Amino acid sequence: MTALRVEIWSDVVCPWCYIGKRRFERAVEALDGEVALDVVYRPYQLDPTASPGRTQPVFEAYARKFGGPDQAQMVIDRVTEAAAGDGLAFRMDRALRANTLLAHRLLWLAEQPDSPVPQDRLKERLLQAYFVDGLDIGDPDALADCAAEVGFRRDEIRSFLDGERGRAEVAAFLEEAADAGISAVPTFVINRRWAIPGAQDPETFVNVIRRLSEKATLESAAATTSAGAGADDAPGD
Repeated sequence: MTALRVEIWSDVVCPWCYIGKRRFERAVEALDGEVALDVVYRPYQLDPTASPGRTQPVFEAYARKFGGPDQAQMVIDRVTEAAAGDGLAFRMDRALRANTLLAHRLLWLAEQPDSPVPQDRLKERLLQAYFVDGLDIGDPDALADCAAEVGFRRDEIRSFLDGERGRAEVAAFLEEAADAGISAVPTFVINRRWAIPGAQDPETFVNVIRRLSEKATLESAAATTSAGAGADDAPGD
């Protein structure tokens, strides 16, 4: 079985990223080990111009972005209903839009080999913090509290957030997303070759992952056969 590397480009203030996470998880459960998956979250910022240290109620941010309060309420109602269908109880009335760079640095830290906490567990906690708890996910203290809840040492996280570690790496991934033409999230990139855009339903994820797994396995087998043939054709001593 050829493992598939799944890089999920998303932001922690993106409702469809949380919904897509749930749907992807259900797809993985349905596959039940049929396909080996190596999953990692990559950074994307819906609003990279958001001022660090400042928050805004999501309703106000949506009203400005979508053309007024009526349109903002329609968007909020739509995503809240969609989330409920996937078992998520959004509280958009609490949500505070903030700059997400610190959150992405923290997720980068959780990806490192010596991390005591799986990246997925931290990602879940940060999404919950924004969409359910109404926490300021741009605030270092709030982030440190969330990290401590899932198993990090709070003092170490607070020190990390005050430093520079991970900043250049996150910036490089953000630039990579722009260079790859990723302009909406979530986007699921498989083996750096194939992309699945959006919060697809679990059945779609299952079908696409199966097809890509078969394709990757056939390509791997063909490469092995080609390499073997080349060795057989090599001149002897």
